[in-house]
Amino acid sequence: MGEGFKIWFATTSSSLKIFLFVVPLILVSGFASVLVQKGSNWALIFTLPTSSSSSSSSSSSSSSSSSSSSSSSSSSSSSSNTNLDAVKKPSFQAKERDSPVDLHSEEVVSADNGRSRKETLSNEAALGNSVSPPIPAQPLQVQHFKRKNEDNPNLSISEHFNSTTSIKENESKDPPMKPRRRRVRTNLDGLEDVLRRARIAIKEAINGSQLRDPDYIPDGPIYKNAKVFHRSYLEMEKQFKIFVYKEGELPLFHDGPCRLLYTMEGQFINKMEVNKKFRTHDPEKAHVFYLPYSVTRMVQYIWVPGTPMKRLGRLVLDYVNVIAEKHPYWNRSLGADHFMLSCHDWGPATSFFVPDLVKNSIRALCNANTSERFNPMKDVSIPEISLKTSRLEGLIGGLSPSQRTLLAFFAGGNHGFVRPILFRHWAKKDPDIRVHDYLPRRVSYYDLMRQSKYCLCPSGYEVASPRVVEALYNGCVPVLISKSYVPPFSDVLNWNTFSVIVSLEDIPNLKKILTSIPDRQYIRMQKRVIQVRRHFELHVTPKRFDVFHMILHSIWLRRLNVKVSNKPGDMLD
Repeated sequence: MGEGFKIWFATTSSSLKIFLFVVPLILVSGFASVLVQKGSNWALIFTLPTSSSSSSSSSSSSSSSSSSSSSSSSSSSSSSNTNLDAVKKPSFQAKERDSPVDLHSEEVVSADNGRSRKETLSNEAALGNSVSPPIPAQPLQVQHFKRKNEDNPNLSISEHFNSTTSIKENESKDPPMKPRRRRVRTNLDGLEDVLRRARIAIKEAINGSQLRDPDYIPDGPIYKNAKVFHRSYLEMEKQFKIFVYKEGELPLFHDGPCRLLYTMEGQFINKMEVNKKFRTHDPEKAHVFYLPYSVTRMVQYIWVPGTPMKRLGRLVLDYVNVIAEKHPYWNRSLGADHFMLSCHDWGPATSFFVPDLVKNSIRALCNANTSERFNPMKDVSIPEISLKTSRLEGLIGGLSPSQRTLLAFFAGGNHGFVRPILFRHWAKKDPDIRVHDYLPRRVSYYDLMRQSKYCLCPSGYEVASPRVVEALYNGCVPVLISKSYVPPFSDVLNWNTFSVIVSLEDIPNLKKILTSIPDRQYIRMQKRVIQVRRHFELHVTPKRFDVFHMILHSIWLRRLNVKVSNKPGDMLD
């Protein structure tokens, strides 16, 4: 037979030889692949639930594994076709695998050459009994996972993940990827950038040149630093925006008295309501937020004489709570970029019912008393102005320094703890210092101010007095007699250059103090009074550098000192 094979091989064509060699090789390779697939050792975490026909096909494949090779091959082919259908048409449960699952509940046992091996699966994975070949899928999110070490089956490995871990189809673990956190720039960041640039510009103005201005150029010793003030004022005009809360109803909110002792409170509220330059209706563009309530109106309409002011304080507290619940801005800064304004004596006391209002917010007060928790670093002292009408016609004027024949003058009620001292020492005691409680008929109060060199401005029930502004209007050098009082706009104005400040202890020496001032110094002070009074003038339509704008500028300066973020505001050094 060996000789016959040699003769056949020699006479046979080369193409037939190649065919007879390749066909057995293909058959052997296909048979080997079937054996490898049946002896596979995989226990898959990614399992797609299939139809009932797939389950029956899988179970029939499992039960026929010990049968003949032909039936084994048929079962394997049926299972493979079913799994392909499942991949092409994934079920609803397969889509849910994209979300994190809990691998704690069910256990599936797979045969591995006679040795059992447990894999922890989810409830959803346990619904599918078939084991499919690995397919591309999203990694599962797990928190706790226990498995056997394949190198040492008796060694249990417990893994506790502090962060979510990705399990691939071949059970390999990639290092956890930290999500890239991209910082989103907010409107508040833009506002703070504007304020930061403004602070830089203001600091640079210390050594800068004098700025030009078509209306008025601040200059002279009445300012602590004229160039810095001018630059700050121009930055305010260019950048400053205020949001007025719309909550609250008349007459307690959005309105106030515009005449007599508490004129400034109502005038400011009303001017802010109609202002177009500084007011914004978009809170995302605002640097500060105004709480437009009037303490004077609260006293007028809801306070019962003889009762404590608790009801007023609770009303302020309720209003702030409404603002905090409806808007995010109060809680964002704990009130550090909010302000209120009041000229009533009870203005500070009503704010005590809101701790953050006293601690953090900007309080613009006529009663700027440091002994009553007024903080000059964050609070604003505003002038107390008393007008019978809303116009200044006839209120501004006065004689020249050489025509003023009276040394000092005061007329007003004898109340508080400062004025009794003044009356005790000077009422009807000296013709050069005229101190009256009530003037005789046909004697003009303003005429006497215009004839006097110095106008006495003692505190009454509270530290502030409207006589300070009245003295400036009439060209009279004010004499401040008070305790714990912060004069208006003291962050900008140098009061020592255009006023005389006398302590309570020096009231008996008042004439000596005033007569010791040289005439030339008095003339300079009187000229400075004329210069500075533009900052205290109140106009129906606000003018640049007047009292309305000076109040805004003081609030602007306080806002520059605070940096607000999504966390509570921090004070800058």
